[in-house]
Amino acid sequence: MLFNSFEFFIFLPIVFALYWFVLNKKLSIQNVLLLVASYVFYGWWDVRFLSLIMLSTILDYFVGLKIHNTEEPKKRKYWLWLSMGFNLGLLGFFKYFNFFVDSWITAFNSIGVEMDPFSLNIILPVGISFYTFQTMSYSLDIHKRKLVPTKNFVAFATFVAFFPQLVAGPIERASNLLPQFLKRRKFDNKLAKDGLRQMLWGLFKKVIIADNCAPYVNDIFADYSTQSSGTLILGVIVFAFQIYADFSGYTDIAIGTARLFGFDFKRNFNFPYFSRNISEFWKRWHISLSSWLNDYVFTPLAINFRNYKKQGIFAALFLTFLISGLWHGAGWTFIIWGGLHGLYYIPVIFSKKRFTSISTNKGGSKKQEFVISDVPKMILTFLMVCLTYIFFRAASVADALGYIKIIFTELPSWPSGVPYKSILFIIVLMTAEWFQRGKEHGLQFNEDTKVPVYLRWIIYISLVLLILIFSGEQQQFIYFQF
Repeated sequence: MLFNSFEFFIFLPIVFALYWFVLNKKLSIQNVLLLVASYVFYGWWDVRFLSLIMLSTILDYFVGLKIHNTEEPKKRKYWLWLSMGFNLGLLGFFKYFNFFVDSWITAFNSIGVEMDPFSLNIILPVGISFYTFQTMSYSLDIHKRKLVPTKNFVAFATFVAFFPQLVAGPIERASNLLPQFLKRRKFDNKLAKDGLRQMLWGLFKKVIIADNCAPYVNDIFADYSTQSSGTLILGVIVFAFQIYADFSGYTDIAIGTARLFGFDFKRNFNFPYFSRNISEFWKRWHISLSSWLNDYVFTPLAINFRNYKKQGIFAALFLTFLISGLWHGAGWTFIIWGGLHGLYYIPVIFSKKRFTSISTNKGGSKKQEFVISDVPKMILTFLMVCLTYIFFRAASVADALGYIKIIFTELPSWPSGVPYKSILFIIVLMTAEWFQRGKEHGLQFNEDTKVPVYLRWIIYISLVLLILIFSGEQQQFIYFQF
């Protein structure tokens, strides 16, 4: 079920009404409702794959209890590896089986050893990369004694399958989200109103920007060899805003929807295209994944490589980015995309200079004043990210290299078929987010805001009208494929 579908606009009010007005007397019944609703939401795509998320839930629930109740280190590791093996096994089979088989055959064919092609017609279950990481972190945190497992199976199952963030994140930690299923929730009017505003902002980003950019980007990448250098440059820039509006738009709708039910998700995007170096970019982009990889991949690797000093840190970081690339997709294009980001980190690691965010984070970090010298840094960082996007979006490594070759070997000319409408909406998006960079989303208005009520309502109504009039052809969220 898509957030921008007619079915969801029927589904959400029904669940909301039952949750707050019919089944609001007992917490356990509310959790059962959310669990059933989440399974309906997920099963709407393909009911067969409900069995996978159920199996993962059952296994990690009991493994968590076993790890906690076992004192012997070897047995604790045994239960942990059972959880890791099962979850990574599922992920590996459904997402990477054909990739590794094809790569193996290609490698042997390249040295003259002929092997017959072999692959299976495997359908990738939506959201499997997200919920497997979520359940694995639960087992890992219990093993590290950072978390006490819950004995409430329904609460745990709902934590794993909660429909707002099930298929494309944010990747929530049990330490943040699980306790929210275990305590009584009261309707918070202020939280709900902010949730609706964030949903509206996310919907605007998705259907007005991302869906309108998609046809232009698809045409350029499908036929890049006949395009001019200027057109290719514009194509990847438009894709940069398409993927940002698409993914952060999904996150906004997910967080806003959760707030309607009294839940608070962690922030997943912090206006990343205002970053001044690649390190800052990754503190602002897909925060839930980058923090997950930092805690469970980079930190253990860095500890193991600590004797190699800065070179060890870079090696740990580079491997983490390669894993990040592989997480995004079963293809060499994604691995190269991750590797490029790892290479970008070299000057950051060997530089003593550290950047602080120019926006106020939820945790209350101090806001740094903007200076004009930040603009070239932002532009350079954005262009560096755009270069990696060519690999992210291209169908193959050869296509990505061909795309880049045209850009750097031909003199840029005025691009053809410029999507002026989409560019105008992108300017609106970036202007709003620049002025709201101290907030959590583009439509967040606190009590201390200087925007009068009448002007806020003009903004809301204008966005609704734009969505009704200028919505692009419905596109699946990009990160559903990951």
